[in-house]
Amino acid sequence: MFRIIIPAYNEEKRISPTLESYGRFFSKLNKEGLKNELLVVINNSTDNTIGIVEKYSKIFPNINYINLKPGGKGFAIINGFKHALNHSNVIGFVDADGATSPEAFYDLYLNLKNYDGIIGSRWKKDSNTQRSIGKLIRSKGFNILTRVLFLFPYQDTQCGAKIFRRKVVEKIVNQIEIPEWGFDVNVLYLCKKHKFNVKEHPTIWVDKEGSKIKPIKVPIQMAGGAIRLRLLNSPFNFLVKAYDKLLPERLKIHNIS
Repeated sequence: MFRIIIPAYNEEKRISPTLESYGRFFSKLNKEGLKNELLVVINNSTDNTIGIVEKYSKIFPNINYINLKPGGKGFAIINGFKHALNHSNVIGFVDADGATSPEAFYDLYLNLKNYDGIIGSRWKKDSNTQRSIGKLIRSKGFNILTRVLFLFPYQDTQCGAKIFRRKVVEKIVNQIEIPEWGFDVNVLYLCKKHKFNVKEHPTIWVDKEGSKIKPIKVPIQMAGGAIRLRLLNSPFNFLVKAYDKLLPERLKIHNIS
């Protein structure tokens, strides 16, 4: 079973085309022998996201959902991981906005091969990306930071399209410390720590309107989360308390409670 987790927070304006395209594409693959499920994890939504998801779950039998009270993309994916571990061999996650098409996501699955995981990259040669200059600059700056802090080989840690084998998710799901904007870095750090072989693969990615990412606050939160994660997993972890006190509350990335 291949389960695809789609975290959804107030996505009533963007999730319909995603569920339509993913539902139709992967329903066809189900008939061709690739047993799969699209698991939408609705988190803290105050709009009609659940109504739209319920509608598409009736149209496509391979669409299922869970509805959580707390919010946050990472929190949603962690709960999706735990749910998907039941009878899943391969588990992936993708953003609800449709920036990654089902064809591009399936291409990642096909290229998983003997790797423990595979992540979409918008910076690798042969990738096809449509993004604003501002987002390109912020992405490259954050990537430089993560490479310095964690010695990652990856050119893109933040693309919202990643797939892992069951053994990876089982190993790391209860060790993830940062469920918010540092989530992807945390997952990749744990994969590196446990010596899982994760491949970075070029992908097709199209920027979508309606993003809830604030162009100043969120990049600072991401950088703060990466620095905090590095401190937590270093001989200098005693500095984390001091670091937390210095960082303004509105910019903090909190641990999972």
